[in-house]
Amino acid sequence: MNEGLVVVVRSIIGFFTLLIFARVLGRQQISQLTFFDYVLGITIGSIAASLSVDLSSRAWPHWVGLLTWTAAVFLLQLVSIKWRQAFNYLVSEPTVVIMNGQIMEDALSSIRYTTSDLLGQLRDKGIFDLNQIGFAVVETNGKVSVLLKPEFLPVTPRDMNIDPQANSLSTELIYDGVIIESNLEKAKVDRLWLDSELNRLNLRPSEVFLATVDGDKKLYVDSYRDRIV
Repeated sequence: MNEGLVVVVRSIIGFFTLLIFARVLGRQQISQLTFFDYVLGITIGSIAASLSVDLSSRAWPHWVGLLTWTAAVFLLQLVSIKWRQAFNYLVSEPTVVIMNGQIMEDALSSIRYTTSDLLGQLRDKGIFDLNQIGFAVVETNGKVSVLLKPEFLPVTPRDMNIDPQANSLSTELIYDGVIIESNLEKAKVDRLWLDSELNRLNLRPSEVFLATVDGDKKLYVDSYRDRIV
């Protein structure tokens, strides 16, 4: 068989195998990407790549290796869910690195986290004054969570005794110039209302890239006109 065709077939097998295994493992690998998860992901990806292009060996040993590594990750996930101590050993626990504006040097050293990394993460959150920080915690995925001191917390409607209106999700009515008829009923609007709103903007549905409506029937429209030079 032609080598190119063999690579195509093996790549398709590897792709759908990896897709199925990823679905089995769930979303934890993405939402809580620790260093351990990162290494496991690279290893599984490397095995899948070898399955596709390593023509010096048969495909089934690579597939067995891919299955074994995926099963190992799945087993570790189950163990981590059932036994908290095992989870702490595999992933470690969140670490408090700033308390009442003071950096905990020993805590930083224990997780091999540099001060430059910490300050960079804080700046990324818009925090430049350490005196504003009540607690800062390095999570298991390396990101920093911050609790500001009470006097530096943002004012909320509750603080001002304001009763805010409930938020609602927007519903897509037009995408790429096509009206999504099924969403009109979900949004409790009709075609006549949509046409009327578009007429006010001198637009036709075919000229609209995206149109959404919220629970208060406020229409957002993005047209193709901004692409015209």
